Amino acid sequence: MAEVVCLCNEVLDEDLREYLDTHAIGSIEELREQASICNKCMQCQELVEGEIYLARVRRQRAAGQF
Repeated sequence: MAEVVCLCNEVLDEDLREYLDTHAIGSIEELREQASICNKCMQCQELVEGEIYLARVRRQRAAGQF
């Protein structure tokens, strides 16, 4: 079941993961610049940064770098 990541923008964890898997985002600042997923409320910063890290790991594994 999907969980809400950001209450301000009603972003679901599944939507965030899908976005991060298809866009090479390296930081929460890049996410703010490229998408309307984050509006700097900072409530979900740790969770979003964790998802960005996990997406980076998934991309590296998919590319055979791990």
